[in-house]
Amino acid sequence: MSANTTELVEVLHVESIAAPPELIYRLLAEVEGWPAVFGPTVFVDVLERAGGQERLHLWATANGEVRDWLSRRTLNAAERTIEFRQEVCSPPVAEMGGRWQVVELDANRCEVRLWHDYRAASPEALPWIAEAVEHNSRAELAALKRLAEQQNTDSELWFSFTDTVTGHAPAEAAYQFLAEADRWPDRLSHVATLDLRESPGGVQQLTMHTKAADATTHRTESIRVCLPDRRIVYKQTSMPPIMAAHTGQWTVTADGDRLTIASQHTVRLDPAGIAKVLGPDVTAAEAAQRVQAILSGNSRITLGAAMSFAESTAPANG
Repeated sequence: MSANTTELVEVLHVESIAAPPELIYRLLAEVEGWPAVFGPTVFVDVLERAGGQERLHLWATANGEVRDWLSRRTLNAAERTIEFRQEVCSPPVAEMGGRWQVVELDANRCEVRLWHDYRAASPEALPWIAEAVEHNSRAELAALKRLAEQQNTDSELWFSFTDTVTGHAPAEAAYQFLAEADRWPDRLSHVATLDLRESPGGVQQLTMHTKAADATTHRTESIRVCLPDRRIVYKQTSMPPIMAAHTGQWTVTADGDRLTIASQHTVRLDPAGIAKVLGPDVTAAEAAQRVQAILSGNSRITLGAAMSFAESTAPANG
């Protein structure tokens, strides 16, 4: 241990959940779904996976700041445990690890135990880390409980879809269009206003007002991460009440002179929000169709504009 780091701190958080333990373990094990489950998690990139071992790059909020780190996880489905250890920490964390454990109380009830152990880079950093661990742990356990007990995990409430456009244009120009979201109000008909704040590491925080077909505008807030492999991943942190979660990514892929731009969405609907916004007689499947139609419509406009922009930068033939 470095002379500059603090002593090891150990913390345990516990939550009782009235749901089958195998459901809870599945939600914890399927880490790609975490951004749609846990409020603090922005994006999880699975770098390696084999034999119950995973290596992950995670982005999450901590005390209102977006941080990222590399972690390794060891999954034991028989014991319903997941051990994790940060391989590369985000300052001021010097070391961080822990364990999830799902303890069966009966067929439809369990206790989730979440341990953390950590060291701070300096004594002054301990309160910041302690607050972040406390807030995120309680938020994650509460989200698990709410999601599982309300049985909001079925496919009608939780769904994904992708829109694509293909053409012949420079990939970097298309990626530039998507990354320069602050210029969208001048480039996209459905974007009324957009405020963008950018941080190191390609992290962007957006506040956007989007125009609807009925001429109303809707305010959303999002966190985006611009990745070097021409991907932009995002998570809405403030959204219409019909949605409990909305995540996605833009991808730009070149195959020779052929360019594909894709927009992928993952949405989790809120049953109470469906009733409030669309009425008590609207089913989850009907609500999903309406939400997908709106999101897909906006995505297709953006995809088309990105392709047109990229094509306009291509050198003329002849």
